[in-house]
Amino acid sequence: MPEIRNYTLNFGPQHPAAHGVLRLVLEMDGEVIVRSDPHIGLLHRATEKLAETKPYNQCLPYMDRLDYVSMMCNEHAYSLAVEKLLGIEAPVRAQYIRTMFDEITRILNHLMWIGTHALDVGAMTMFLYAFREREDLMDCYEAVSGARLHAAYYRPGGVYRDLPDVMPRVENNRFRSAAEVDRLNSNRGGSLLDFIEDFTQRFPTYVDEYETLLTDNRIWKQRTVGIAEVTAERAMALGFTGPMLRGSGVEWDLRKKQPYAAYDKVDFDIPVGVNGDCYDRYLVRMEEMRQSNRIICQCVTWLRENSGPVMIDNHKFAAPSRKAMKEEMEGLIHHFKFFSEGYCTPPGEVYAAVEAPKGEFGVYAVSDGANKPYRLKLRAPGFAHIAAMDEMTKGHMLADVVAVIGTMDVVFGEIDR
Repeated sequence: MPEIRNYTLNFGPQHPAAHGVLRLVLEMDGEVIVRSDPHIGLLHRATEKLAETKPYNQCLPYMDRLDYVSMMCNEHAYSLAVEKLLGIEAPVRAQYIRTMFDEITRILNHLMWIGTHALDVGAMTMFLYAFREREDLMDCYEAVSGARLHAAYYRPGGVYRDLPDVMPRVENNRFRSAAEVDRLNSNRGGSLLDFIEDFTQRFPTYVDEYETLLTDNRIWKQRTVGIAEVTAERAMALGFTGPMLRGSGVEWDLRKKQPYAAYDKVDFDIPVGVNGDCYDRYLVRMEEMRQSNRIICQCVTWLRENSGPVMIDNHKFAAPSRKAMKEEMEGLIHHFKFFSEGYCTPPGEVYAAVEAPKGEFGVYAVSDGANKPYRLKLRAPGFAHIAAMDEMTKGHMLADVVAVIGTMDVVFGEIDR
């Protein structure tokens, strides 16, 4: 009789479907997974420790680099935590801008997820479609902050600046024909709000295209239906949040249950799955993109009709304008103090959480009265999800590991922190 024994297989961290630096040590019985041991820490950048050495206002850009696919949502959680410590609140217009950009970020995240997840499972076209739409939304990031990825646009007390009245235009170059440049600039004649409104009118058709490609696709369903099923009870016990929890049938969304920013003033629905498998989580995220589009439409309407400040008027916690800094002695002193030593927060501890695209992203900050946090602990949604890897892959085939990693939507910046 031949000797039959299990063997161990290293999946990643160089594997293209490992989504960064995941190392899975898989114990295999033939093609079937007996045990899965995720090894993390290969992207550890000590964000929490660095935050304890920097003034509050200088910590913010670190947040962009955590989950580097949903940048502004991370900034939002951090800004809310600092605002709670200081006992301040952002102006209403800033709240609506934050809500709008949170949802733009959610669409950006889900587009990246569907593009890479489908590519891992074998659908090439999806990746090209999703990145076509991401370009438009990245231009919105660039218009408000100057950066396409790490925006550092939210600040404790509001946002960096109001929405621009002109949208940057595509310039002529030798790689594009004049007709192509005109086509790309056709919806860039007005303000940023005009550009976003144009996008929201086009986007539902794009989501229909994605669903035409995937939702009833025989191969897609064979690869995702019944894979990595998690019951509602297990999902809650494992600490799942976001689409991972809602895919299992639990209607939990911080935007509805613990509203922040302007979420209590906009109308949207919470999509919920039934079976808790990869396919249900896919459907939940697709519907989330449509709901985000709804929210953005409502924010655009409100922002058109209502003007106002986008930053609190207290120069202890917000930098004065360049004009004030150059013309007034008070402004110069405030500017110098703000950027050299920041501001001190009252002693205490706070926890602020937002419904990030991947789940509940929370910031727990402890202050001892200094100008930097005594302790900053980040609650990353991906950390709890990756911990369930063994349970979700056990008994499945090796090829299904790729579908499971895809359905988790992992980003290692936030998991390793």
